[in-house]
Amino acid sequence: MKFGAVPLTKAEGALLAHALRLPSGKLSKGTVLTSQMLAEIAQTGLDEVIVARLEPGDIDENAAAARVAAALVPEASRPHLRITEPFTGRVNIVAEASGIIEIDVPAIEALNSVDPLITLATVPQYARVTPGMLVGTVKIIAYGVAADAAQQAAQCGAGSLRLRPARYSSAGLVLTEFGPADARLRDKSIAAIETRLIQLGMSLAETRVTGHNTAEIGAALAGLDGEMALLLTASATSDPADVGPEGVRAAGGQVTRFGMPVDPGNLLFLGEIGPRPVIGLPGCARSPALNGADWVLERVACGLQVTGADIAAMGVGGLLKEIPSRPQPRRPRRKPE
Repeated sequence: MKFGAVPLTKAEGALLAHALRLPSGKLSKGTVLTSQMLAEIAQTGLDEVIVARLEPGDIDENAAAARVAAALVPEASRPHLRITEPFTGRVNIVAEASGIIEIDVPAIEALNSVDPLITLATVPQYARVTPGMLVGTVKIIAYGVAADAAQQAAQCGAGSLRLRPARYSSAGLVLTEFGPADARLRDKSIAAIETRLIQLGMSLAETRVTGHNTAEIGAALAGLDGEMALLLTASATSDPADVGPEGVRAAGGQVTRFGMPVDPGNLLFLGEIGPRPVIGLPGCARSPALNGADWVLERVACGLQVTGADIAAMGVGGLLKEIPSRPQPRRPRRKPE
């Protein structure tokens, strides 16, 4: 592609690089210049204009963006992801369902290495999305690129974005309590967890409230409705042999992971009772704020196998208490002097 200033006499058919204001109105950048437009530009006193002109083997920005986006989201993925019409070299990829985004990271890195003028930005790996959320955007920076480069980028990124909807439709919740119940705290806890499930397109099938002991927890888990089981104990689970993990074992299940390097969320545990996943939630799950349990819950609910190695890898980026998006960071505020 050729780019630069040219005399008005040689600009017909080229793309206007920068918007111009004329007596008749505004000429937007990217406009294909006609002889009538050039005559009006000349009347303003200009004798040259900055333009872009495609050369043989080039395709325009919209065609290039559309080609790359179509490869990223093949027809088989269209029920869950939608690509918009190209405009000014941009195509957006939008979620059509609730779930998490699974990204082939090496493929995206390869796509973005083909040509600096061909770019794709996405949400983070395993980001939770709801219908209408922006998942990614393809942007062609220049007015055109080599068709071969666009094709290579499309091949690199083919099928590399996927929305995984929830595999399970429901979950049951077991809450433990000491002595007289705090109804407000109980309601707050249930509401926070039910909201998380709704955001994934799931429902809360049942809530059972028990005493804080192994026998009652085991019995509640064994008879709990829901395709997944969630456990939130009145006191933090501080050991793999505490009443929460032991309750899973008493129900005939096993604990596959205790603890995670995410703060808040350290005291999570993961297990299963037969084919049903069980998540022992940390106390911070009573709040709607982001915590490590969200990452595990979302992946398990959407059918991803979460291993100990997966949880160990969450430590990088797992310090959530200090990030600006949390409304109550851990660092105390300074007292006025």
